[in-house]
Amino acid sequence: MSDATLKKLGLAVLETEASAIEALKPRIDDDFVRACHFMLDCEGRVVVIGMGKSGHIGNKIAATLASTGTPAFFVHPGEASHGDLGMITAKDVVLALSNSGTTEEILTILPIIKRLDVPLISMTGNPDSPLAQAATVNIDVSVEKEACPLGLAPTASTTAALAMGDAMAVSLLEVRGFTSDDFARSHPGGKLGRRLLLLIDDLIHTGERLPRVESGTPVCDALLEMTRKGLGATAIVDRDNVVQGIFTDGDLRRALDHAVDLNTTPIDELMTRDCTLVSPGLLAAEALRIMEEGKFSALLVVDEERHLIGALNMHDLLRAGVV
Repeated sequence: MSDATLKKLGLAVLETEASAIEALKPRIDDDFVRACHFMLDCEGRVVVIGMGKSGHIGNKIAATLASTGTPAFFVHPGEASHGDLGMITAKDVVLALSNSGTTEEILTILPIIKRLDVPLISMTGNPDSPLAQAATVNIDVSVEKEACPLGLAPTASTTAALAMGDAMAVSLLEVRGFTSDDFARSHPGGKLGRRLLLLIDDLIHTGERLPRVESGTPVCDALLEMTRKGLGATAIVDRDNVVQGIFTDGDLRRALDHAVDLNTTPIDELMTRDCTLVSPGLLAAEALRIMEEGKFSALLVVDEERHLIGALNMHDLLRAGVV
């Protein structure tokens, strides 16, 4: 088989699945709205069930709902009939996925779901199926054909179901006013969580780790302080610990270009006086933005009276996974 044939087959799959998603647009209808309202009004959890490939898609939909402000979890319908039905309460909403709408494991537990009198949202490829007919509201995710040439492997149908699940989750997210901060709180271990939740207070160098010298210090001594603390910069303060400026590797390079005597020149003559200062409580992501826009690699942290509290550099942000 030639490379061109493989490309042609791959493109055919994408075209089939793209057409399946395109066909969903008219089905964002009153039934879709009703299903969203049931989930918005839910006092418990959205319990998602599905077998086989529909189960895999259901698991992903449950995870997406849960991470975007709609409490949800997945229950395997086969396990549900052996005890896990106890996980569904009268305050919940059930979202059942079955392309055929005749999945035996789901139909088996329908009477129990009905007895709980909870809203049942079905997502099927057959609106006349037993599951669709038993549901409080059915979402039609039928497809014209599968991408599989045999018409057997769930491909376009699972893509359509996943896309409809995403449409629900994101619609609910918007209506709830779910923010990036909310998202970060449910993803504290991820990069986004670190970017949106981590404060510079957790990263700054303080105490003995904080590079600082007093005004009037010779440049050579300031360089020794920078070397000892390894921050690539040092703060210059007065006797009351009030920041007067900052001296960085960049300032050093400029000084060397002008053949400055490092042993006799006071640091005050070479430091950057109008340096950017930030306050505690600043998001690490905001500190990154300030550094990138200002094209500098270190920040001094001060209180309201400009007393030096700490310092951080780009490497601190890199280590924290903010960059």
